[in-house]
This record gives sequence, structure tokens and C-alpha cells, in this order.
Amino acid sequence: MAFTLLKDITDASRIINKSFYWTFVSPFRGKPVRVRATISEMVKAGYNSVPIISVISFFVGIILALQAAYQLKRVGALIYVANLVGVSLTRELSPILTAIVVSGRSGSAFAAEIGSMKAAEEVDALVTMGINPVRFLVSPKLIALMVMVPALTVLSDIIGISGGFLLSVSVLEIHPYNYYQQTINALLVKDVFTGLIKAWAFGIVITLVGAYQGFKVEGGAEEVGRRTTSSVVTSIFLVIIFDLFFTMLFYYFT
Repeated sequence: MAFTLLKDITDASRIINKSFYWTFVSPFRGKPVRVRATISEMVKAGYNSVPIISVISFFVGIILALQAAYQLKRVGALIYVANLVGVSLTRELSPILTAIVVSGRSGSAFAAEIGSMKAAEEVDALVTMGINPVRFLVSPKLIALMVMVPALTVLSDIIGISGGFLLSVSVLEIHPYNYYQQTINALLVKDVFTGLIKAWAFGIVITLVGAYQGFKVEGGAEEVGRRTTSSVVTSIFLVIIFDLFFTMLFYYFT
């Protein structure tokens, strides 16, 4: 048990080191990242996630506004619905929701793609041709998620706040300008910045977990499916852990 755990930690550390090297160091040594592959990954992980992120964020904004109104109307403070919706989405909910969706869509796809190549011995073929599999497969995905998860988080912020705004204006009968002004006054730059830092870290976590699980495949289709499922579960677990870490960090140092 201890030996297996130590081996898993060693393998994970090796993947992390290689991924960071081929992404951040090798471009300065004459071995740039594959630009076309990176753009393709951005489209698949980012652009194709826009519809589902938009729908989920819109409904979450409405739900937040309803739940806040349920409590605030008792003390005659419905206008503070804008504060709760804006701050909750930018600091916590948008990064978390975006990371979970991207983990389910892209993290699992990363694990399945790399795992299928590993099972079909295509990864070994890359090594035989002198192509580093981490540079070829992981680096474009890592850059794509580091860019697109924060971008999707900003979209989630805007759509979610719009959902809360729509419900507050139509159902709670809050004046549109008052809601807008309250949101502007409640949100600070650090609130948005906090959410974006979290989203950036979540993108790294999702990519590395998917790559690790993919490279750990040692069997056929059944093993690929098991590793794909494991990548989603592990990614979501680590996203929550990192969210707790960053929340505590920002709480004590901002």
C-alpha cells in the first residue's frame, strides 16, 4: 500500500515537472509549444463550453437571488440581493461551477484521449520517433485551460449577475438602476481577481489530473473508462481542496 502510494506520488511529480518544463521553459530553449494544437484545444475546451456555462450560470444567478430574497425581505433589505449575487458569483460560485463543467467535459476528454493512445501504443510510437509525449499532448492542453477557464469564469460572472438582475427587476421589483449601482458598489477589484486566480489554478489542476490518469492506462478500453471516471472525480476533489486553500489565503492576506 505504501509502495503503491509512493509510486503514484512519484509518477504524478514526474508528469507535473515535465508539463511545466515543456510549457514554460522549453519555449525559451528553441522548442516552442504547438500553436495550432493549442488553439484547437482552446476551441474544444473553451468555445464549445460556452452554451452549458451560460445556461448553468444564468439559472444559478436566479437561484441565488431567490434564496437571498427569501431571507432579506424579512428585514426589508431586498436591495442587498445585488451584493450577495455579485460577490458570491465572482469570488466562489463562478470559478467552482466553471471548473466542474470543464472537468466533466475537457478533463475526462484529456484522460480518454491520452489513455486511448497509451492503450494503442501510440504514445510509445511518439517516443520512438523522438517526440516527447508530454510536449506533444499535454502542453497545448495546459495552456488552453489556463487561458479558457478564467475566460469562462468571466462569462459565468456576467451571465450569473444578469440572471440575478433579471429576477430582481421582474419579480422582486427592484429598480434596475438601483440594482446596477448596488452591484458596482459591492464588487471590488479583488473579488474578481480572486475568482480569476482560482480559475487559473483550477485549469492547471484539471489538465494535470487528466494527463496523469491518461498516462497511467495500462490495459484496454475498460481501463481507459476507469481512468476517465477517476480523472473527473479526482479533479473535482482537488478543485474543492484548492478552492479552500485560496479562500483561506485571500481571507487572511487581503
